[in-house]
Amino acid sequence: MDSLAAAPGTGPATSPLRLLRPAGAPRRFEDLPSGRTLVMGILNVTPDSFSDGGRFADTGAAVDAGLKMHYDGADIIDVGGESTRPDSVRISPEEEQQRILPVVAALARAGVLVSVDTMNASTAEKAIAAGACLINDVSGTEVDPAMPALVARTGVHYVLMHSRGAVRSADPRAAYDSVVDEVISELEQIREMFYAAGVAPEQIIIDPGLGFSKDGSANWELLRATDRLNAMGHRVLIGASRKRFLGSLLTRAGEPAPPVERDSATAAVTALAAFSNAWCVRVHNVGPSVDAVKTAAAWKG
Repeated sequence: MDSLAAAPGTGPATSPLRLLRPAGAPRRFEDLPSGRTLVMGILNVTPDSFSDGGRFADTGAAVDAGLKMHYDGADIIDVGGESTRPDSVRISPEEEQQRILPVVAALARAGVLVSVDTMNASTAEKAIAAGACLINDVSGTEVDPAMPALVARTGVHYVLMHSRGAVRSADPRAAYDSVVDEVISELEQIREMFYAAGVAPEQIIIDPGLGFSKDGSANWELLRATDRLNAMGHRVLIGASRKRFLGSLLTRAGEPAPPVERDSATAAVTALAAFSNAWCVRVHNVGPSVDAVKTAAAWKG
C-alpha cells in the first residue's frame, strides 16, 4: 500500500496512488492552528452512510479519500465505521474495528491528525493505539461506561455530543421546552461523569448534536446559541454538514434537497460558526469550508 506517488489531487491526470510517507501535517493535537476555526473532514468507512452511500467502505478508497481531504486543507480527519442513519443496524465493535483501524493507522503514518468516530470504548482504545488523538462520541446520554476512564487514562481529547436516547431513533424525549437550556444542562450532567473519572476540562470538546433528537427549529436555535455553548468553558464543535434540516431549508420542487446538494448551505453555516468562534466544524466537503473559515478569520481581523 505504501507509495511515493503524488497525493490525490496534486499530480498528473492519472489514477493517483496512496501517499503514506509523512506529509508535514501536525501529528499532535497541540500543534493545531489556533488563529481560526478548524475544519474536520468526515470519512465514513461504512457501506450505508446517509451522505456518501458507501463510497469509501473499501480500505484503499478510504485512505485515498482521507488523504485528499488532508491535502484539501482539513485539519483533522474523523474516521468512523458505524452508520447512525435512522434505519441503520448496529454492528459489533469487532466489525467496526476491522473497518477503521487500517485506515486510522495508514493516515496517521502519513502525518494526518486523526479522530475516531465511535461509541465504543474498546474501538476508541485500539484506534488511539493506531494513532488517533481524538475520540468523537455521538452516544449522548448513553455513553459507554468504560469511556470516561479510557479518556482519563490516555489523556486524549474527547468530543462530548448531546443526544437523547438511541442515536438512530426519533426519541419521544426529543421535545424541549427550552432547547438551549436543556442541551447545556444535559451536557453538564454527562460531563460530570468524565470529571469524576479524572478527565481534565481541557480534554473535553462540546458538540450540541445537531440533528440528533432535535427537529429543524431546535437545530437553528442551537446554532444561534454558539456563544452560550462557548461559555461552558470548552471548545465547541459544530456538525451541520449535509444534515436533514439543511435539506428541508433547500427544498427542490417541494422535496428536501438531497445530501450532496446541501454543501453550499453547509459552507454558509461554517462561515457563521467561524464568525461565532466555534473551535471546529465537521464537514463532508472540505474545500468550501476551508475557504469559509479563512474568509471569516480575515473579516474578523
